[in-house]
Amino acid sequence: MHPVYLSPQAIQTFIKSSLAEDIGEGDHSSLGAIAPDKKMRGKLHIKDSGVAAGVELSRWILKAVDPALSTTYFIGDGEDIKPDDVAFVVEGNAHSILSAERLILNCMQRMSGIATYTRKLSKLLEGTGVKLMDTRKTTPNFRMMEKWAVYIGGGQNHRFALYDMIMLKDNHIVLAGGIRAAIENTRKYLLQSGLNLKIEVETRTLKEVEEVMTVGGVDVIMLDNMSLDEMKAAVKRIQGKYKSEASGGIAEHNLRAVAECGVDFISMGALTHSVTSLDLSLKVDKLE
Repeated sequence: MHPVYLSPQAIQTFIKSSLAEDIGEGDHSSLGAIAPDKKMRGKLHIKDSGVAAGVELSRWILKAVDPALSTTYFIGDGEDIKPDDVAFVVEGNAHSILSAERLILNCMQRMSGIATYTRKLSKLLEGTGVKLMDTRKTTPNFRMMEKWAVYIGGGQNHRFALYDMIMLKDNHIVLAGGIRAAIENTRKYLLQSGLNLKIEVETRTLKEVEEVMTVGGVDVIMLDNMSLDEMKAAVKRIQGKYKSEASGGIAEHNLRAVAECGVDFISMGALTHSVTSLDLSLKVDKLE
């Protein structure tokens, strides 16, 4: 089962705009150097160790470029990969394959890097029951694929965008006139708009946690940039009445310690904004 944001229409729209960006009026390098009826077979070579992601997306891309292309896959999304593995072999028109090559590599390299890092951090949380989540700190126009990669790597997607969940952060709270006003204004807005959205509130101190608990009417309390002792105290105060999410100042070295404070979720922007792409390449294997 795919996340709800991965509709066929959304994927096709992404591919269409990405190909338009890359090809434009035409791939003049291929048009100039290669006969239009030239056939080839290409192999997608893995050059790094990690977790594969973007494999299913490559199917969509190849189909969009040329439905006549024939592809044999040897790995799938979420599988471990290592140098010298071959992800797939594609056969057909050379112009078509070369037109799809860069988009496939760009997507798979970055998505595999994200999935690899997500898997690595998720393993550090094993046994705690804490869910590792992404954020909206994503690349513009590539969020869908980056969140897909987190999902493939074993992480959990946070809200996809501003429209599918309420998150009252420090700026909202200041502009609303405080935590109580922000929550009450939001609940009134949702009622008047006929919307059924979860509400999360950011807190930075135990006093703010206490205020949210007093007001109530939320789903998740975010514990932002708190010390371990503060988080433990906040979780104890929340008493499971609401879900708790730790965020801010969390990295690989303290991830496990944060989880052991008893929170339900840990969100990390680093899953999508600070990863190293895996090295992949598509090479001509056979010419006809």
